[in-house]
Amino acid sequence: MRPESAGSGPQPDSPDALLARLNFELPEDRIAQTGAEPRDASRLMVVGQTLTHLRFSDLPEVLRAGDLLVFNESRVIPARVMARKPVEHGFGGGQVEVLLLREEERPELGRHVWSAYLKPARRAGKTLLLGGSGQAAHCAEVVGQLEDGARLLRFDHDIKPHLDDIGRLPLPPYIAAGDSDEVWRERYQTVYAREPGSVAAPTAGLHFTPELLLRLDALGVERATVTLHVGAGTFKPITGAVADHVMHAERYAVSEATADAINRARAEGRRVVAVGTTTVRTLESAWDGQFVRPGEGETRIFITPGTPVNVPDLLITNLHLPGSTLLLLVAAFAGEERIRTAYEAALGEGYRFYSLGDAMMLENRR
Repeated sequence: MRPESAGSGPQPDSPDALLARLNFELPEDRIAQTGAEPRDASRLMVVGQTLTHLRFSDLPEVLRAGDLLVFNESRVIPARVMARKPVEHGFGGGQVEVLLLREEERPELGRHVWSAYLKPARRAGKTLLLGGSGQAAHCAEVVGQLEDGARLLRFDHDIKPHLDDIGRLPLPPYIAAGDSDEVWRERYQTVYAREPGSVAAPTAGLHFTPELLLRLDALGVERATVTLHVGAGTFKPITGAVADHVMHAERYAVSEATADAINRARAEGRRVVAVGTTTVRTLESAWDGQFVRPGEGETRIFITPGTPVNVPDLLITNLHLPGSTLLLLVAAFAGEERIRTAYEAALGEGYRFYSLGDAMMLENRR
């Protein structure tokens, strides 16, 4: 990682200066294109006072009875759909790639309204036909535009039950798909995914296998789940000042049982282990200063150094790209020096980065 150059620029303690200090050159071939097989054969770097290099299947050796693992059980939906522009007498118009983001609550626009990215973009009032042909096509009208360029599409019926048939899994743009959509529907999904709604996987959880979960159960590690539906903003790099970066709103839910389990573990001095940055953002959004509160809502929380991370004691996460909000989050969690040391080791030791790559387990710096 390159230190920031001397001279004018951001103040040394600012998030902008920290992001510059955390910058590093990442060779393209270090961005993983396929996950490890089996999933828990990926590498695991345990980052505390020292660095320990393990396999993810060794996780029972570093967790202990009474630890509480908190998972994000959101499920990726097949949200990438090819559409056509209708023509006056038939269905032969040009193609439009649609990435459905989420169903919006816009009563002023009617029911079944989704935000979506369109390529190429379409103006308000235009119609799209998604999937099938003739009577089998699903009609959507462009009824608005959001600040980030996303369009609002109004369907004439509930599109969700049809996505499995007409959609494809929305892989991140840095992954060369290669295999069929059927393969990716299994590979780019956690084994415990339950609640459909994400357009990107909560990827720290991709390392878990059913067998590993059973081993952790036998050890006495407890489990709880939250839901945060991951939006396309997870791919959005920081391109200007950190203070100007806008996080996309994402829906989350914390059940009463999960809130009780976390608050009880904290009261008893047991460790809370967040699986993934989405889980961290959910728990911190539900934190009221003393307890995690159950409920549902939307969060735009942006965790940067100087922001206390109150709930989890440990974080299991993948290795993130330079210039990303996630790199700032892990620096806030573990501390700048530990993250710099860990990423230098990862680069030197051949770790694989990002969604399908290897993992770290970080200790909270508090």
